[in-house]
Formats: sequence, structure tokens, C-alpha cells
Amino acid sequence: MSCGISMVKYILFIFNLLCSICGILLIVFGALLFSKVHNIDDFADALRTQQVPVTMIILGAIILLISWFGCCGAIRESYCMSMTYSILLFVLMIGQLALVIYMWVQKDKFLGIMGDTVERAWEHRTRRSDYMDAIQISMKCCGRSGYADYSYQGKFPPSCCRDTNNCSNATVYPIGCKVAFVEFWDRNSDIIKYAGLVIAGIEFVGFIFACCLANSIRNYRRRADY
Repeated sequence: MSCGISMVKYILFIFNLLCSICGILLIVFGALLFSKVHNIDDFADALRTQQVPVTMIILGAIILLISWFGCCGAIRESYCMSMTYSILLFVLMIGQLALVIYMWVQKDKFLGIMGDTVERAWEHRTRRSDYMDAIQISMKCCGRSGYADYSYQGKFPPSCCRDTNNCSNATVYPIGCKVAFVEFWDRNSDIIKYAGLVIAGIEFVGFIFACCLANSIRNYRRRADY
């Protein structure tokens, strides 16, 4: 193989190795957020109320699969695997750009979906409260609309308070989780959109390198046959 092909091969290998690590981390973090599942009913419940961890796990698996094709294509110098990787990376890039455009054009609808996520988590809190607790801890909020939502219990869950050992009116988070969650995504939507564009740009560079490698492998084999 020529020096040019070897250089492209190693660049692609390192690029996909880093992507594989990102994919594994997404799967691990998603699995840690995902509530424990004991039976089919629990699994169906978790799918309805835990879209964020499920999305992280699925996205991590997709990135890991695509990166595997890229690494194998680069190491084996396989035209077929390199082209498969190029196509998959291009599809991922298009899907990511579509999501960014959707967030740009339909921001209010997207924020509404985020609010609905909290609504569903609240509705299923008696069966599986782990996700609602996670929202309350991470968003520093309490209840769906406010801490008054727990008035029927006569006490607040520890995840609702700054001091988990002394959960009272003095230490409870005053803001409701629906408002806190929507405001979080509203504040960070621009960062997510621009980060998505940057990542899509990096994926496009990887797509170009993969196409160049596949084309170089094909041309090299054609010349070798003569």
C-alpha cells in the first residue's frame, strides 16, 4: 500500500477509536440512568418514562456499530467495509443535521416534548420513581409543578431537598421540575445546536476520508490485477 493510503488509514482508525469510546460511554451512562427492569411490564414502563436514557443507549449503540465498521475497514483495508462505513456515517450525519434543523425551526414544539417527558415521569412515579428522583436531583426541583404536589404525602422525598437528611419547607427546592426541565433545554438549546453542527462537520470530514480510503483501495487493487 502507498504512504498516502497508510496515512488515511491511520487517521480513520484513530478517529473511529475515539468515536467507539464515545459510544461506549453513552451506553454506560444511559444504562446507569435506566431504572432496574425486573419484568416485561417494568421494561414497557421504562421505555415510556425514560426516553433520555433509552436515546443515549440507542445512539451509543449506533455510534459503536458505525465506528466498528470504520475501524475494521481501515485495519483490513477492505473496500466493502470502508464504503459501508462511509454510507452509515453519511446517514448518521444527515439524521443529526435533521435533528438540529428540527430544534432550530420547531424549538417551541421541542420544549413541549421536554415538558411532556416530566409529565410522564410524574405519572409513573408510584411504580418507578427512580427517573423522577433523578430529575429532581439534577434539576434541583421538586414535583411536577412545585413542592405542593407532594402535599398529599405529608412529606417530601429526599431528592426534593438541598439537605437530604433534613427535608423540610426550609430546604425544599421551590421550583417545579417541568418548568426547570424546560428552562434547562431552553437555555442550552443553542449550545446543543451549534455542537451538533460541529460534530456533523467532523463526521463529514470522516466521511471524506473514508471515501478517499475506499477509492484508493479499489484503485490499488485494480492496478495490482494488471
